[in-house]
Amino acid sequence: MPRHAVWVLLIALASACSQAEAPAPEASSSAAPVASPPAGGRLFVTNESSGDISVIDVAARKLIATIPVGKRPRGIRLSPDGTLLYVALSGSPIAPPGVDESTLPPPDKRADGIGVVSVAEQRLLRIIKAGSDPEQMAVSLDGARLFVANEDVGETSVVSVADGKVLASLKVGGEPEGVEMRPDGQVVYVTSEEDSQVAVIDAVGLAVLKTFEVGPRPRSTAFLPDGSRAYVTSENGASIAVIDAMKHRVIETIRLTGELVRPMGAVTSPDGTLLFVTTGRGKNVVIIDTSSNKPVGSVEVGERPWGIAVSPDGRTVFTANGPSNDVSIVDVASRIVTGTLTVGDRPWAVVFVP
Repeated sequence: MPRHAVWVLLIALASACSQAEAPAPEASSSAAPVASPPAGGRLFVTNESSGDISVIDVAARKLIATIPVGKRPRGIRLSPDGTLLYVALSGSPIAPPGVDESTLPPPDKRADGIGVVSVAEQRLLRIIKAGSDPEQMAVSLDGARLFVANEDVGETSVVSVADGKVLASLKVGGEPEGVEMRPDGQVVYVTSEEDSQVAVIDAVGLAVLKTFEVGPRPRSTAFLPDGSRAYVTSENGASIAVIDAMKHRVIETIRLTGELVRPMGAVTSPDGTLLFVTTGRGKNVVIIDTSSNKPVGSVEVGERPWGIAVSPDGRTVFTANGPSNDVSIVDVASRIVTGTLTVGDRPWAVVFVP
């Protein structure tokens, strides 16, 4: 090979090696945040109109099973050991606000109860009778008792899981809705839509300790992990009451703005720094900083989001969007919807099972 050709070849090789070893340019600081993959696990979604539960493999973004459970499945809870799901079932006809109830068919009381579903087998095991028209419930820390909101009679039934015995029936105000246990297991909050109040139940003594007023049509309660504060959503007040959860009194009210904002479901992040609230006809999840109790962002998810859940790592939020018959998967850090999955008819509540 001629000498000049050898030098040309060597220069070309050196240039190629230099380009291969050069460090990649740093990403611009203005680049949009990248969504992280959701935690592996399953999402169980109650579908009020189709009478079943949709099971979603979250990592695969895929519907993997449908579990028939009975009429109007709404509230759903996971047992403390993670093996069972409790689902509120009701034979009462759907009655939206303002409907003339005299025009509705009579309730089918045989359908009322709490369905017990095996997480591993993905099937209904039995139904526990738990008073009239169950809507939502809380589970005691030892898994032995259920605290069930009986919507049409204004009561909360306390039920033994082992034998289905009703241990107490407590008056808690008209149209009880949200039921939530303080993290220490000592008290349960039950919201009354009709009376715009919260009833505080002694979870050990099984008695109503007190009631206190909140905004109109309260729907749900979310406690901070340390139990010091609670947040109660007010659908018709477009607000959230901040509660001293030890003294059971309102200490602040968070006002939300925006068209058709109707605060519905609420859940706090596992570390307690954020509160996530669905806004119903507002189509959004509002994110609130719990240190300041100020909204810090929102994400549009779907039609009338109601039920909401958060993954154990706090990175992913899930919403049940009733009229659009789907579930939204929201990445918290980037505040974007990373997936939308079709489920059954009128999804109502969601629970995440790692």
